[in-house]
Amino acid sequence: MKILVLNCGSSSIKYQLLDMQHEPELLAKGLIERIGLAEGILNHKGPRCKPLELNLSIPDHTVGIKLILDALTGEETGVIKNLGEIDAVGHRVAHGGEYFDKSSFITPEARSNIEKCCSLAPLHNPAHLKGIDAMSALLPDVPQVAVFDTSFHQTMPDYAFFYPLPYEYYEKFKIRRYGFHGTSHKFVAEKACKMLNWNFNDKKIITCHLGNGASICAIDKGKSVDTSMGFTPVEGLMMGTRVGDLDLGAILHIMKEENLSLEATNNLINKKSGLQGFSGVSSDMRDLMAAGKQGNKLADTTIEMFAYRVRKYIGAYVAAMNGIDLIIFTGGIGENAWPVRERIAKHLGYLGAGFEAETNSKTIGCDCEISTPGSKTKIMVVTTDEELVIARDTLSIVTSMKVTS
Repeated sequence: MKILVLNCGSSSIKYQLLDMQHEPELLAKGLIERIGLAEGILNHKGPRCKPLELNLSIPDHTVGIKLILDALTGEETGVIKNLGEIDAVGHRVAHGGEYFDKSSFITPEARSNIEKCCSLAPLHNPAHLKGIDAMSALLPDVPQVAVFDTSFHQTMPDYAFFYPLPYEYYEKFKIRRYGFHGTSHKFVAEKACKMLNWNFNDKKIITCHLGNGASICAIDKGKSVDTSMGFTPVEGLMMGTRVGDLDLGAILHIMKEENLSLEATNNLINKKSGLQGFSGVSSDMRDLMAAGKQGNKLADTTIEMFAYRVRKYIGAYVAAMNGIDLIIFTGGIGENAWPVRERIAKHLGYLGAGFEAETNSKTIGCDCEISTPGSKTKIMVVTTDEELVIARDTLSIVTSMKVTS
């Protein structure tokens, strides 16, 4: 079964075409950027096809997806003979609210519920709907599945997801912790347990998805019981440009003193803070590490702030679960920035987690245990693959539909 995975942003579309017949095989992948601007960009490549780069007007998502389909079937760039070979489409959807506790076949009712969550994720869900609607128009007979960033976290107990605001705001606006990166957190935890020959449903695991967006998840016996991102992805760790945890009084003070509008304040906490905002150097950890090596003290302090906050969340989640068996690093920073991992992991000895510094320094973009032999708590680096998770869930749902129909 060939599955097209789409991740639609407000002005971009990431995609992969995977053959899920036996072992998953990547046929092609690519990225469309600058949708709606004067000149859009398409980059398309695959292990057995000619790469393609186009610069042209891409006015909307329907045109963008049509370009993707043309590339997948092109004479030199194609990896399938015709569109009839696409058996299903899996969509990454950021927010499922309380409507979805698992991935879902996209029916008219499911689409309506995704739309109801647009107020909870105004930058993401409208874009996902554009992708869903575009595929419905271009390939109306192909089944579509939505895989939600939030669904894995729907197992959190109410005392973990409620905020101490007047309860009426939960009743009126569903203000609560939702959490994100759920597909990644679940995927790496299950993958690590398989590598260790452990039962995922027996262990206490903390997963650290560290990238430009970053979050931590406490997984107890296969279920998410807490996570650092909240009502929006701005809560929790400091990130590339997001502020993370902050005294609300501080932001109110800044708004007053700087006479900031709501829009300007939103821009401050989402796009002008975090690694970029504090360091003044970059939102990319690689740039910060390079600047730190060259003697930029503020860049080095920024890295230490990031590592310190990760360590704090790990400690908090060990307390929340009353124990820990495994700590996992994943995401762009977690998989590749070994000096950042070292700043975090070398402080975890109190958990019975011995840290193997030499192994850590050689572990970049691969799956590896970086704790010492015999450690009570294991530490691992595990590569994530959110597109594969989406493809697997899509395969499972579409297959079950065929069996029951």
